[in-house]
Amino acid sequence: MKKTLLPVALVVLYGLAGCLPTSINPLYTDKDLVFDPALVGVWSDKDDSKEFTWTFEKAGEKSYKFVYAETDGKAGRFDARLLKIGDARFLDFFPDESGIEEMNRSDFYKIHLVRTHSFLRVSQIEPTLQMNPLDLKWLREFLHKNPRAIRHEKVGDGDDAQIVLTASTRELQKFVLAHLKTEGAFGEPINLKRQAASKSQK
Repeated sequence: MKKTLLPVALVVLYGLAGCLPTSINPLYTDKDLVFDPALVGVWSDKDDSKEFTWTFEKAGEKSYKFVYAETDGKAGRFDARLLKIGDARFLDFFPDESGIEEMNRSDFYKIHLVRTHSFLRVSQIEPTLQMNPLDLKWLREFLHKNPRAIRHEKVGDGDDAQIVLTASTRELQKFVLAHLKTEGAFGEPINLKRQAASKSQK
């Protein structure tokens, strides 16, 4: 699997700012990937919301381009994969190469930046896109009590500490599946509604 040096994915998503663990390795292998055309489109929290949008486009046989955009014009571009492990579906996403290309920094600086993955459990896509993040607060407390449960690094202290998972893909999958039904392991759902396509988009 291709490894590309990109900025650490400290993802700022609506309701998730600072509350999303990241991972050095993806949650998927090629055999886990699935593609659902229903995911393609523009989604928001309300039909007429102007706060943020999640836009998914098909980028390959089993891949998507994902753009998270805010009203102030700031946007984050990601490569995304839909995957299935066991009976559960997840969305794995990580920064695309445009972020590093746009940085006005030396190559020496850029080689110190690392691409990381984030993932959300996908409960459903239609009629509402519903996803749940692995809860960072729960993960901090769980790993404090069970530091060997999964390989990780803790960046920062206290309530601001970020958890960066360093486990292999296989270990990640085993850990996630083991806690699908653990109380508090997954946070409150993100519920998104599909925006109606404008005439120019049809």
